[in-house]
Amino acid sequence: MPRPTNVKNDILSGLTVSLALVPEAIAFSFVAGVDPKVGLYAAFMMGLITAVLGGRPGMISGATGAVAVIFAPLVALIVEQGQTAGLSTDAIVQSSLGYLFAAVILMGMIQVVFGLLRLGKFIRLVPHPVMLGFVNGLAIIIFKAQFSQFTVGGELLANGPLFIMCGLILLTMLISIFLPKLTKAVPATLVGIVSVTLIGIFINQSNPGLVRTVLDFVQDSNASIKTIKAGLPTFNIPDIPFSLEALKVIFPFAVLAAAVGLIESLMTLTLVDELTETRGRGNKESIGQGIANIANGFFGGMGGCAMIGQSIINIRGGGRGRLSGITAALCLLGFVVFGSELIEQVPLAALVGVMFMVVIGTFEWSSLRLIGKIPASDVLVIVIVSVVTVIADLAIAVLVGIIVSALVFAWDHGKVMHAVRKKVDGRTHYHLEGPLFFGSVTSFKNLFQFKKDKEHVVIDFSESRVWDHSGIEALQNITERYGQHGKKLHLLNLSADCLILLGKAESIVELSVIEDLDWHHVADDRLD
Repeated sequence: MPRPTNVKNDILSGLTVSLALVPEAIAFSFVAGVDPKVGLYAAFMMGLITAVLGGRPGMISGATGAVAVIFAPLVALIVEQGQTAGLSTDAIVQSSLGYLFAAVILMGMIQVVFGLLRLGKFIRLVPHPVMLGFVNGLAIIIFKAQFSQFTVGGELLANGPLFIMCGLILLTMLISIFLPKLTKAVPATLVGIVSVTLIGIFINQSNPGLVRTVLDFVQDSNASIKTIKAGLPTFNIPDIPFSLEALKVIFPFAVLAAAVGLIESLMTLTLVDELTETRGRGNKESIGQGIANIANGFFGGMGGCAMIGQSIINIRGGGRGRLSGITAALCLLGFVVFGSELIEQVPLAALVGVMFMVVIGTFEWSSLRLIGKIPASDVLVIVIVSVVTVIADLAIAVLVGIIVSALVFAWDHGKVMHAVRKKVDGRTHYHLEGPLFFGSVTSFKNLFQFKKDKEHVVIDFSESRVWDHSGIEALQNITERYGQHGKKLHLLNLSADCLILLGKAESIVELSVIEDLDWHHVADDRLD
C-alpha cells in the first residue's frame, strides 16, 4: 500500500494532469476529423486502463497527435466515399466513425500480440543519442503546438488580449518555478492553473472575452460546438461491413498506428524510468496499451498511446503510482460529464504556461554541452532525430536514428582491418581479421610490405570475408603490385560465397586461390 503522502501527491498530480488533458484531447479530435467527445473518451479510457494494467506506474496515456495524424486520412477517405455515394451527413459520420473504431480495435489487437510475444525488449536497441534526439525533437513539437493558442482564425491576437495572455503565461511559469522552493505540499502547476483561472474569470467579468478560455479554443475550431459536456461512454460494435474489403481498408492504418503508438509509449516509458530511477515493464505496457485501444474501439474513443508531456507533468508533480493515472482519467471524465462549465473557463494561458514548463523540463539541455565532447557521429544522430521528429513523426525519427547509428557503428568497426604476418620458407603469410568492403579497402592495402615480403604471399581469409566489388578490386590491385616486384599472391580459406563472388568476377580479376597450405611458424608480427 502506498504511504499517505504518496496518495496525496498522486491525487493532486493526477488532478493537474487532467486539466492539461482536456485541450489536448479536443485538439487531437479536430486533427482526426471527429467530434471532441471522441477524443475526450479516448483520453479517459487510455488513461484509466493503462494506469491499471500498464507496465509503468506514473506514466500518462491519452489521445495523442501521433495517432490522430495516422487515422485522419482514414476518416477523410470514408467521408469522401460517402459523399460520392450521396449518403446523408449522419450516415457519413456514422460510417467514418465505424471504420475509425474498427481500426482502433485492430490496432489494439496488434499491440497485445506484440506484448505477448515479449517484443518490448527491443526498445533496448535504441541508442542514447537517439533518445536525446527524440526528447529534444518532442520538446520542440510541444513548443510549436502552443503557437495556435495565440491566434484566432489564423490571425494573431489583438494587442490587449495578447499582452494579457503573455502575462498570465509568465505568471503560471513563475509559480511553477518558485513555489516548490517555498513548499511542496501541493503541485506548483496545479496552484498555477487555479490562480490564473481565478484571475482570468475576474478579468472576463469586467471585460468579456479578453482572456481566451478552453471553450474559446473549441469554438475557434468548430463554432457549432457550444459545450464540451458529454455523457458516459457506451458500448457499441463498430458499424462496418464484416468483409475482406473493409479489412483491407483499415489494416494499413491499424498497423502504422500500432507501431507509432508502441514506439512512442516505450520511448516515454524509458524516459520516465530515467526520471524516477526505476524500471517499467515494456511488454506489460504494450499489452495494457493494446487492451486500452480495444476498449476505445468498442466505447467510442479514437485511440491513443502514452503522452510524454503529461507524463512529465505528473512525475514532476509528485505522481509516481498508478493512482495518479487513475485520478487523471476519472477527473477528466468528471469534467466532461459534470464539470464542463467549470473547465470551459480555464484560461488557455494557464495551460500554455504549464506546457512551456514541460518544454523546459523535457529538452535535454545537457546535449548542447556534449558538442565537441562526444563523437561527431553521435552529435549528427541527435540532430537528425530531432529534425525528423519535428518535420515527420516520432516513430520515423526513432527508426531513422537507429538505422544511422547502426550504419555508423558498422562503418567505425569495419573500416579498419588487422593482420598477423608470418614468414615461412620462402613465403609470407597474412592472417586477415575483419571484413573486406569499400570502407576497409584503404586499411587493407596498407597492410602489405610489397618489397620485403617473400616470393610467394598467402592471404588467409579464415577470419575475413570479401563483401563487394571494391574488395575484389583491392585484391586485384595488390596482386598487380606484387607482380611488379616479381612475386605471386595466393588466397587461402575463402568462404563459399567469396568463391562465388570471385568466380563471377573472373573476367575482371586473376587471382590464385588455394585450398590448403602446410607450413610452420618462423615469425609473428601484428600489423595495425
